[in-house]
Amino acid sequence: MGLASAFASSTAILTAIIPIAVPLLLSSHLSAAGLIAALAVAMTIVDTSPFSTDGALVLGNARGVDPRRFYCQVSGYTGGIVALGPVVARGALVLPWS
Repeated sequence: MGLASAFASSTAILTAIIPIAVPLLLSSHLSAAGLIAALAVAMTIVDTSPFSTDGALVLGNARGVDPRRFYCQVSGYTGGIVALGPVVARGALVLPWS
């Protein structure tokens, strides 16, 4: 989810993913509020991706930095968030309530 959100609108992806999560909620004992919150966090934390609108605005308005180096730094940050964000969100928002 985070990977798809890094290239698309987080709000649009979230509205598409919530209906897909309904069967998971119906067949498990997961907290609906916790799962939806974890999905929202996992999708919106990657909005600094240089491929998203917000990330492109950050890159475009950066002053006084080497553009290539800054692009690499933002890309690395986004990669880390895509890898760790959903795991942390699930651990903090879903598991304690299950």
